[in-house]
Amino acid sequence: MNGITNQGIVGMKQIRQLIIMGLALVLTSCYDPAESPANNISAIIPQPNQMKKDKGYFTFDKSTVLVVENDAYVEPTLILSQRLKSTAGFDMAIVSSPPTANYVQIMVDTSLAAEAYKLSINEGYIQLKASTKNGLVYGIQSLRLLLPKEMESKQIQSHVNWSVPVMEIEDSPRYDYRGVMLDVSRHFFDIAYIKKTLDLMSLLKLNTFHWHLVDDQGWRIEIKKYPKLTEIGGFRVDQEDKHWNSRKVTQAGEAAGYGGFYTQAQIKEVVDYADKLGITVVPEIEMPAHVMSAIAAYPELSCFEKPIGVPSGGVWPITEIYCAGKEQTFVFLEDVIDEVADLFPGTYIHIGGDEATKTNWAVCPHCKKRMQEEKLASVEELQSYFIRRMEKYINAKGKEIIGWDEILEGGLAPGAAVMSWRGTQGGMEASEQGHKVIMTPGEFCYFDQYQGPQNTEPIAIGGYLPLKKVYGFDPVIPTMTKEQESFVMGGQANLWSEYIPTEEHSEYMLFPRLLALSETLWSTKEQRNWSNFSERLKVINERLEFMGINVSKSAYAIRDSATVDIGTKSILVKLHNEFDDADIRYSFAHDADNFIPYTAPVTIDSSVTITAKAYEDGKAMSPLFTQQYDFHKGVGAKVTYHTLYNSSYAGEGESTLVNVLRGSKNFHDGQWQAWLNTDVELTIDLLDQKDISEIVLGFLQNQGPDIFYPTAISISLSKDNIEFQEVDIMEIPFKSANTDEIQDVKISFGRTKARYIKILAVNGPYPGNDGGSWLFMDEIKIN
Repeated sequence: MNGITNQGIVGMKQIRQLIIMGLALVLTSCYDPAESPANNISAIIPQPNQMKKDKGYFTFDKSTVLVVENDAYVEPTLILSQRLKSTAGFDMAIVSSPPTANYVQIMVDTSLAAEAYKLSINEGYIQLKASTKNGLVYGIQSLRLLLPKEMESKQIQSHVNWSVPVMEIEDSPRYDYRGVMLDVSRHFFDIAYIKKTLDLMSLLKLNTFHWHLVDDQGWRIEIKKYPKLTEIGGFRVDQEDKHWNSRKVTQAGEAAGYGGFYTQAQIKEVVDYADKLGITVVPEIEMPAHVMSAIAAYPELSCFEKPIGVPSGGVWPITEIYCAGKEQTFVFLEDVIDEVADLFPGTYIHIGGDEATKTNWAVCPHCKKRMQEEKLASVEELQSYFIRRMEKYINAKGKEIIGWDEILEGGLAPGAAVMSWRGTQGGMEASEQGHKVIMTPGEFCYFDQYQGPQNTEPIAIGGYLPLKKVYGFDPVIPTMTKEQESFVMGGQANLWSEYIPTEEHSEYMLFPRLLALSETLWSTKEQRNWSNFSERLKVINERLEFMGINVSKSAYAIRDSATVDIGTKSILVKLHNEFDDADIRYSFAHDADNFIPYTAPVTIDSSVTITAKAYEDGKAMSPLFTQQYDFHKGVGAKVTYHTLYNSSYAGEGESTLVNVLRGSKNFHDGQWQAWLNTDVELTIDLLDQKDISEIVLGFLQNQGPDIFYPTAISISLSKDNIEFQEVDIMEIPFKSANTDEIQDVKISFGRTKARYIKILAVNGPYPGNDGGSWLFMDEIKIN
């Protein structure tokens, strides 16, 4: 094809694939159904510490029994027995002593660590040893993962061989704290979904459920002494049709149509359910900020008692916070903690402590008086007083606090634990001071970020956290001392729900990234291997899909990496996804029948559209990748900026707007230039006179972070860069939008000979935008 070269269509990868296909045919010809479970031996996630396989299989059937000597350990076995009853029809009897064969024996071994287990699978019997209920749960879950995926069916599966390979597993976790935070305040999720999430956490040996029950946009836990917390604070005006950060301010008393809360009976139900699965529930009761839902219910808890509504969307800065000067604030919070402490038997209560804008405290007479009485020099010290006082009360209830890393400011009691979310510095400081640390830095653990190419993903808060990057997470920072490392309890995934309105979307954001995180927190660092994990992941994903989980395929999605040579006006395009040796097939047409294997970067020097898909065992796994490369008359032209772009969004410098490459919906991708609170004025020099009749300008809109289309565009042409003739001026009416999008604005005119093109794009004004406005521009195509 003219202007296109493929550097080695048939290479070693294709030869290797042919060899594998040939071996598969040979193996299929001598297939023994009894051997099929062997495929699952590598499909345990997280990877066990030690695993040794031998010959033979143990097969479950209707005569298999459970041997449990201690009634206290019957409960963990139900994870296995109830599944086999539902899917195989086996009603496993529970006996106290083993028969001669065909049994699964649960044994207590006090020599094992608290969450460790030993699983011994023999041809005639299985033994599982642990010292605690949690250890037994994790051993059962490993056994479950060795069984065929049909194990997860809700209906009887006939003709399935319920066998597991003979093997020995010795296993224990690297970290004691392996958590998941689910935000139910911004969007409310039903109890059934909470339980479903707990089931999946237990499968992955995650042991802590951080329940974010309180935030500005909703109070989700029943407090009997303060019923208005849920009657008023649990509901907000329904603005779900608008972008999270473009929703109007809710006034006090407006009719609320969106929300929900959990009764104390439901809370107890979840806590008991989690305990059976080896999971501790940590409630988060925010203070002193992120509490507008509480202030909407009880305005007297704020500094100036102004009636407010429960916010329907984003709030920044967060100035409506609890008044630290009023004694009734602490009476209220102590009453709340009394009820919360009774509902959650675990060690910790999370108190938030983050993002408090203390401008009201600085002028509040109550807060000023408190500062004077307590000899506090600043509102920052007042927040420290607030946190320390509540910590002391929580300690008196037999609990310890966890807070976001802001709680470090001002000093903490020795038992307090710190969640390091603003990077890892908070974890460094906390461990230096002798505090326990839970690492959850946003760059690795915030699952509300995009996980694939933004153009093909459902809306997210922003950022980019692909599966492979999650797998690279480690709670211990290399610069920590051994003593500091000893304070690291573990890590946690956080799923904030501003942009996640449904359970299906929540699952999509959690899986498969949660599988990667589970392995980084359980398995030893030496065991972790991305290629090995990728193979096990494919098997586990099939199981999750069999369970009806909405598993993201974003890791398969094709990305392109392009390198431009302005001198030769050519582009080297590399196609890849997150997997090693990915089977990618591409075409220069939209016909999948014409796809050829991708083996090496492709060089292009003329306009073309590349389409591609990723495959696994012959099955298409990715959405269709489509990227158009337009070589127009302006490629490599000189651009003079009369208003310079913002230094934070400089793209690739002066060639960005005429380098053929297009920016994506991810405005951090390095292909956008942006202007803040100013119009765009620039001149393009084509280096010689050319006949032109059309100019196409690329713009991005994402109204949440204040990125807007221009309100008007003017195009002028010149032969000498002195006299310009305006050929068109276009007005673009503002429209509210709750999604991000890219628009090519096409301006056509009569065929004109010109060398210089002057462009003016007007930035604003925009209705309802009182802050800064961004204008993002990409490729300017000249035809």
